[in-house]
Amino acid sequence: MFMSLFRRLFGAATPSDHRTSASANTVEPIEHEGFLIYPEPQPEGSQYRLAGRICKQIDGELQTNLFIRSDIISDKEEASRLMVEKAKNFILHTQGDIFR
Repeated sequence: MFMSLFRRLFGAATPSDHRTSASANTVEPIEHEGFLIYPEPQPEGSQYRLAGRICKQIDGELQTNLFIRSDIISDKEEASRLMVEKAKNFILHTQGDIFR
């Protein structure tokens, strides 16, 4: 249970974590250095938690990292913008090596 929570918060998603529903596909990704960033703010009462996915095709397989931050923002659009900014910084600081 703890490892599942840890993976959801910080690690790469397992194959069962990949979203395949139509609602997950409605978000337009932002391409950044070969990665696709999907901002998907999560409602927290009347505010939004910064969240989304960072994806990349590696050896013909789509790899996904769930990106959930502790930041809470009152505006959904601002939460999406900040998620993309923080995801870009994450990619930069990990030198793009987030799936190994």
